[in-house]
Amino acid sequence: MKALIIDDEAPNREALAHYLTKYCPGVTVVGQADSVAPALELIAAEEPDLLFLDIEMPFGNGFDLLERLPEGTNPQVVFVTAYEQYALRALRMSAAHYLLKPVDIDELIEAVARVRSRLAMGESGRVHETLLHNLKKERAAPPERLALPLLDGLEIVRPAEIRYLEAADNFTVFHLADGRQLMICRKLRFYADLLEGSGFYRIHRSTVINLAEVQRYHRGKGGTVTLRGGVELDVAGARKKGLLEVLG
Repeated sequence: MKALIIDDEAPNREALAHYLTKYCPGVTVVGQADSVAPALELIAAEEPDLLFLDIEMPFGNGFDLLERLPEGTNPQVVFVTAYEQYALRALRMSAAHYLLKPVDIDELIEAVARVRSRLAMGESGRVHETLLHNLKKERAAPPERLALPLLDGLEIVRPAEIRYLEAADNFTVFHLADGRQLMICRKLRFYADLLEGSGFYRIHRSTVINLAEVQRYHRGKGGTVTLRGGVELDVAGARKKGLLEVLG
């Protein structure tokens, strides 16, 4: 069985390739790609049976790739993601399986076995129509929880538990209502897009707030907001009008 790994982070690709070689006999990794365009080229050249597909990547996500697969290209798909709500969507949309980062070896073995079973029964891996139709409906609903990748596992957090998010170079710091801080290896833009329309607002290039946590807005060029717990944060001038609109 030929497999292709598509993930924007090289360490994730290499780790998964290693696990497949060591624990999944009969699986040959025929290529790796870090974004949609090179992935499509590899798919055309190698005709893999199976895609291990990260959902969030630069220059288009995993669903964009599936939309662009040519007619007659029918690989099985295993979604690999750090975000629980996306994993559940993928499962509902009949992907072969899904894996949460960091990848658990037993779950990987199970996913490969499930793909083998589908291939043996001659099931098509064509997931375009049903998957993408369901995704559009799912995207309209806010995420129920986030699975945040930590060094030693995952922290499951409901959006209501988040007070605000803060950029720290290539990391995002989650400031939780219980006073804890979680530093996650993802840029703030990713979470800003993910939480958009679900009660969160980006008040500054480095800050996203939970609107339910706002206690007061203080006027100024951009102004400031005071959140529960007494946290005071600056609002960028360009974001002031939008903030006042969503605060009502």
